[in-house]
Amino acid sequence: HPRHLAGLGIEHSGKPLLLDAACELPSSAPGRRTGHQIKFHVVAFRSLLFEPKSRRSANAVQSHLWLLVMNADWLLMGDIPARAARLWGDDLALAFREQRWTHRQFAEDVDRVAKGLLALGLAQGDHVAVWMTNRPEWLHLMYAIPRVGACIVPLNTRYRTDDVAYTVIQSQSRFLISIDQSGPINYGEMLADASAQIIEGGYLEAIVMLGEHLPDTIGWESMIESGKSVSTEALATRAGAVTVEDRMMLAYTSGTTGHPKGVVHSHKPVRNTAERAMLLGHSKNDVHMSYLPLFHAYGFSEVAMMAALTGGSQVLFDVFDPDEVLDAVEKENGTVLHGFDSHWADLTRAQKLQARDVSSLRVGTLPAGMESTVPVAREVQDLFCPTTSGFGMSETWAFIASSHLSDSLEQRVEASGYPMYGIEFQIRDLDDGRELQAGETGALFVRGYTVTSGYWGKPEATAEVFDADGWLDTGDVASIRPDGHVVFVGRHKDMLKVGGENVSPAEVEGYLLNVEGIEEIAVVGYPDDRLVEVPVAFVVASSQLSGDEILERCRGKIASFKIPRHVIFIDEMPTTPSGKIRKVELREWAKTRL
Repeated sequence: HPRHLAGLGIEHSGKPLLLDAACELPSSAPGRRTGHQIKFHVVAFRSLLFEPKSRRSANAVQSHLWLLVMNADWLLMGDIPARAARLWGDDLALAFREQRWTHRQFAEDVDRVAKGLLALGLAQGDHVAVWMTNRPEWLHLMYAIPRVGACIVPLNTRYRTDDVAYTVIQSQSRFLISIDQSGPINYGEMLADASAQIIEGGYLEAIVMLGEHLPDTIGWESMIESGKSVSTEALATRAGAVTVEDRMMLAYTSGTTGHPKGVVHSHKPVRNTAERAMLLGHSKNDVHMSYLPLFHAYGFSEVAMMAALTGGSQVLFDVFDPDEVLDAVEKENGTVLHGFDSHWADLTRAQKLQARDVSSLRVGTLPAGMESTVPVAREVQDLFCPTTSGFGMSETWAFIASSHLSDSLEQRVEASGYPMYGIEFQIRDLDDGRELQAGETGALFVRGYTVTSGYWGKPEATAEVFDADGWLDTGDVASIRPDGHVVFVGRHKDMLKVGGENVSPAEVEGYLLNVEGIEEIAVVGYPDDRLVEVPVAFVVASSQLSGDEILERCRGKIASFKIPRHVIFIDEMPTTPSGKIRKVELREWAKTRL
């Protein structure tokens, strides 16, 4: 009823909305709804109420209602494709180059991969590392692995030999699935170089390779063929044993203390992704441009999962090329774009050089709130489509704060959204830890069902970021405005963000200290128009070294985004009385010297 909507801050002067629809309830759904759920049902309709009438549809309403009544807490990651096949079986699910899959065909492929994994001997609770660029097989694996109760370990495609060896060993992955080559990058060759270290780790049993069958590996097609011996009943039994509390993913993220840490996530964040999809108004009519890397929670959750949860389709790209993306928007009538400000800046430049028809675009996401993101965020509103902002990190899943299309332009481009349902935000004083009031800036702490249970195999690191009441110290500085929107200010921990990638200075410093002749090294961030910031290394050397010699030691060994853009030689490091390097001072030096 209009007065109920008014109580939720929604203006609606028309007839009362019908909140029941012709869609089946899941068999496990209870016969009643709590007040919180009813309120959420109505709030979700904001996505439709604020849409132009020409874009509202019965299908969109039904998609929203289905998401609302399915009670996403119960939905397991591995069940998403089968559910999509039941609801939207013959509709397009995926386009990759010249190939097409309906939701039914996609779900069938997921089950074939799941059976292949079972044939390999994959047990419940096992870890499976995936190291490949965006491709349909990646999408199949992201559902097939958790479908049989195992845990997926996505590896950054920009990792190199040492990165991969460390992550596969530390994650205790039993299987590694990769691709022989993508463009100029030869993953098979790098795996051959890293195999000795990985085998020494003692956990890995087999490597499955897509593409050319390399020695001592299992071919992808061989795995699929062996899966034919696994019955549908056996797969159903394994899938039926999975619970929402089971480990679903280890998301590796760089920390302030060196090597990447494996962030543990269960199936619970599926609910968060479903709720975000509702707030964005996604439906079966949407066509998502899927160019964000699937090894990131952003691409994994906001694009791939959202499309499958709402019956939409996705156009998959193996790499991000702004011209290819814009051409596809025009050709496929794309409706949804996602990306960091660096992606949107590239898309903006490409569109200005060669205009395409992008009138089909309906909505985009652009994590804003930092001063550096505002100009790009404002420009894309007119050039492309309205965008919503958000905030998240590997430890909390993709987005735990989000703005809405009905929010003002200022809120959507100058803030990071408001907390999602079930998530608590708290701002604390950086010095004494007391809770601050709205509008005050301090350390950001969060708590909620999407927050990680900890770092895999690193209890000390876990204890460092959680307090006794379960609050996670994000390492970020932020404020909560009187209107409820979060504003991200920066990081109080020594972490860099290079084009959306977390980079640990300690990890890079530790690696480069192995270079003969380097006495001391400090890595800091330097502003970059496109990537927000890039690493710069300050070096105290005991012998004659060139910057190129130092950087050459990195190439092919660590991810390219970790490699310092510049090397600056100095006689001694500026330090505090206690001997700690003054990195703030080094950042200022970099600005004057570069």
